[in-house]
Amino acid sequence: MDLLVQIQSLVYSFVYGYFFSYILNLNYQFLTAKHIVIRLLTNLFFVIDNVLLYFILLRIINSSIFHVYFLFMIILGFLYGNKYSKKIRKRKF
Repeated sequence: MDLLVQIQSLVYSFVYGYFFSYILNLNYQFLTAKHIVIRLLTNLFFVIDNVLLYFILLRIINSSIFHVYFLFMIILGFLYGNKYSKKIRKRKF
């Protein structure tokens, strides 16, 4: 894998961590619902959809090669995004 593809993958992982944080905070009321069935189904579909989306887009960028530092970039993007999108949780829809 050449340097340009690695940089694109790192940027994509960071942006995906930010996106994941935003979507998590947006769906927070469903992920913490009182009914156990709704909470279980929502968590299951939420995780499966996000993992599939990440690996499908990673396959487009670099043929599905995953390195540990991509995971670090996802975590950094998540923490950075969570800092700014946490206010969404408090809104009532």
